[in-house]
Amino acid sequence: MCLYCGKVLKWYELVPLLSFLALKGRCASCKSRLSFQYPLVEFVAGALFLLSFIYAKNYIASEFFYFLPYIFVIISILLIIVVYDLRHKIIPDKLVFFFILLSLVRPALFLLPGESLSSALFSGPLFFAPFAFIFFISRGKWIGFGDAKLVLGIGWFLGMIRGGLAILFSFWIGALFSIILLFLRSRQFTMKSEIPFAPFLLLGFALALFIPTPYLMRMLGF
Repeated sequence: MCLYCGKVLKWYELVPLLSFLALKGRCASCKSRLSFQYPLVEFVAGALFLLSFIYAKNYIASEFFYFLPYIFVIISILLIIVVYDLRHKIIPDKLVFFFILLSLVRPALFLLPGESLSSALFSGPLFFAPFAFIFFISRGKWIGFGDAKLVLGIGWFLGMIRGGLAILFSFWIGALFSIILLFLRSRQFTMKSEIPFAPFLLLGFALALFIPTPYLMRMLGF
């Protein structure tokens, strides 16, 4: 329904991207301006679903029809977590625990090329430990415990090598973004400002998952 007037929306008002464009970004009933969040999230979701389809077809071809709906659910959960973290600066426990559970199932159902079950299961706690340590020694000032739990699931889903690359790129992108904001010298952003880390984790996750590992390793000089 429209959040402004409460009108129940028709199906043709809910078509991703097209409805927003056709309605010119306004409610058809009360003419209130709609948030640009809606088409942006719809576009990102569509792009991630397309990349997931290509990834599943190229790398998990033998189990394509089982893996595709599984990765669609994973991507959807991560996208919801990112949007919620951006708006409220917190990661909901129910969502992150569901993501962790689904990620833990991945090594048992779909082993990645060149991956062993033991290394896949060890990768989650390995990446979780330093994040949890940073959270406890800083008492939550440097990083949230929700981010640590999110990293646990990322480690189990991506495995040792790709999980490490995802976290590495997350920190690099986050640091670059923060430096740009500091140079802009906006009054709304200082060294003490809180920035949601989940969006950077999703970016790192997407880079590590969809870009072939050999290309990423060459970028790093290996």
